[in-house]
Amino acid sequence: MSGANPKLRRVSRVSAVQALYQMDVSGVTNAQVVKEFLDHRFGYDEEPGMVHADEAYFEDIMAGVVANQVDIDTAISKHLTEKWPLRRLDATLRALLRSATYEIMRRPDVPAVVIITEYMAIATDFFSGKEPGMVNGVLDKIAKTVRSAEFGLTASHIAPDTKSTVVPSPVPSAENE
Repeated sequence: MSGANPKLRRVSRVSAVQALYQMDVSGVTNAQVVKEFLDHRFGYDEEPGMVHADEAYFEDIMAGVVANQVDIDTAISKHLTEKWPLRRLDATLRALLRSATYEIMRRPDVPAVVIITEYMAIATDFFSGKEPGMVNGVLDKIAKTVRSAEFGLTASHIAPDTKSTVVPSPVPSAENE
């Protein structure tokens, strides 16, 4: 185990989903919502009862989703049905898929299985219906496309219409969970 704190990262992921939701429904900017979370929602040791998070990780997810949203939305959309395009999904579900897909695509320092497991748990916290299963299916397909080597897959194992041209970018000084 590296220096990453799984509990703090979980809070960062949940907060990113909430912040992306807030951006989606209210139209606030990334800078505004990140500042709100850093200033008012995340606590410090001397503030009992406040949520503690890996703030740098939260900021990375937020900036990464915004900077890569076209690629992220394209990757997600490839695994949704025509009846349920991304724009039709619940805003919380969209935020969750975008956050997780960003991590799969751009955080090679975190194993894909860890990312999928974490976001499945978050999906279960938010939804009690079929949504967690859908999240698992979509993220699994994205991960197997983008990170095929982690799953022992070769290009021949991936359906031609799901091959991605997105290559995970290295994250300087990042640590595995």
